[in-house]
Amino acid sequence: MNKQAFLIRAVVCLVIVCTFFAGCTTPSDTPVYTPVVSGSMDDVVGANTLFAYDLYHTLSSDEQYAEQNIFFSPYSISTALALAYEGAKGTTAEEIQSVFHLPENDTVRQEGYAGIIAGLNRPDAAYSLQTANALWAEETYPFLPTYIETAQHSYAAEVRNMDFVNAPEASRQTINQWVEGQTKDRIKNLIPAGVIDPLTRLVITNAVYFMGTWVLQFDERDTHPTSFRTESGNAVTVDMMQRTDEDALYNYTDTEDLQILRMPYEHESGKALSMLVLLPKGDDITAAENALGTTALSDAVASMESEQVRVYFPKFTLETKYSLPDTLGAMGMPTAFSSDADFSGMDGTHNLFISDVIHKAFVDVNEEGTEAAAATALVMQCEVVGEEPVPVFRADHPFIFLITDDETGNMLFMGRMSDPTA
Repeated sequence: MNKQAFLIRAVVCLVIVCTFFAGCTTPSDTPVYTPVVSGSMDDVVGANTLFAYDLYHTLSSDEQYAEQNIFFSPYSISTALALAYEGAKGTTAEEIQSVFHLPENDTVRQEGYAGIIAGLNRPDAAYSLQTANALWAEETYPFLPTYIETAQHSYAAEVRNMDFVNAPEASRQTINQWVEGQTKDRIKNLIPAGVIDPLTRLVITNAVYFMGTWVLQFDERDTHPTSFRTESGNAVTVDMMQRTDEDALYNYTDTEDLQILRMPYEHESGKALSMLVLLPKGDDITAAENALGTTALSDAVASMESEQVRVYFPKFTLETKYSLPDTLGAMGMPTAFSSDADFSGMDGTHNLFISDVIHKAFVDVNEEGTEAAAATALVMQCEVVGEEPVPVFRADHPFIFLITDDETGNMLFMGRMSDPTA
C-alpha cells in the first residue's frame, strides 16, 4: 500500500480520535455542562478508540475499498450511535454496546459524554474545533420525554421537530443545511435524496469541524512535484512539502518497522493537538496496520523525543462517504437495522429501526496546517406491521365540507371553505 494511503489511515485512528475529543462548540441554544467524572470521560475515550481501530480494520479489509484512501471521524460515528443506544433495549442494545465498546453503566457513559462535549469548546485556542449534535424528530410522533432529556443533557443535542410525513424532501434539505453550517460548508448534501421519506421518524446528526495551523509551518517555496509510489507499485506525481532546516524539531522515534513523527498544531491556551504519522520503513503498510492498538506502539509513542528531523510530507485533499449499515452489521450489530430492532427506550414501542447510517468526511493538508470536517446522519424509520402510517390531516388550505345524515346518507349541507377569515 502506498505511503499516502497509510498516512491518511494512520491519521484516522491515531490523530482524529484524539483531535476530535480536544475542543469543540455545542449549539448556542443548549446548555454547556461541566465535566463531572474524569474517569467516565476516560472510559468513553477508550471506547471510541477501540471502535476506531475496529472500523479501520473492517474498512481496510473490505474489497470495495481496496487501494482506496480511507478517512473518517470515529468520534462523529460513535457519538451518533451512542445517542441511538440511549434508546435501545435487549439484543439491539447489547450489539450496539459491543460494537462501540460503550460503557454499560448509564452514569459513566452519560457523564463521560457530557464531560467530553463540555471540554470541546475552546474559543480562545489557536485552532478551531467545533462539534454539535441534533435530534430531528417527526412532529407527530410521541417520543418519550426521558429519551429527549438524556439527549439534551448528556449530549448537548438540539431537538427540532420536522414534518417528515408531509415534507420529507424539505426536511432533508433543512438537515443538510444544518450540517453545512456546522462544518463550514465542507460537508454538503450529507443525506441524499430519497433517504428520508414519510416513514422517517427520527434523524440523529453529529457534525465536527477542525482547522489548525502547524507549529512548524512549511514554506510554499520549498514545495515541489515529487514522485510518489502507490499501493499498486505505480508512480504518481504529488506536491511534496518539506522542512529540512535546523529549526525542524519534532517529536520522533522509530521501531524495527516504523518511523513515527508527531507534527503539533498551534494551540495557545487550548489543548495540545497534533498529527501523529506512522510511516512504514518499507512500502508494505501491513506492519503499520498490525501495530495499531498494540502496547508496543503505545510504548514507542511514549518514548518520542524532540530532535531535528528532515520532513517531507505530501499535500493532499480527501473527501470520503460511507453508508454503514452493512459494515456495522458485519461488525456485530445487525439487529438495529432489522424489524427485530428494539428502540423502545425512545418511544415505548418496537416500531423503530435504523434504516441508514451515512458518514462523510473531508481533510485538506497543506503548508499552513490542516482542515478537517465530518458528519454522521443516523436515519430511523417506523415499521408498523399490517398497519398504514398514522395520517396527518392539516386543513390549512381550501377544502369542501358536507353535513350529512349518517343514517340515510342524505346530504343536508355542502360548502367550500376558501378563506376562514372572510
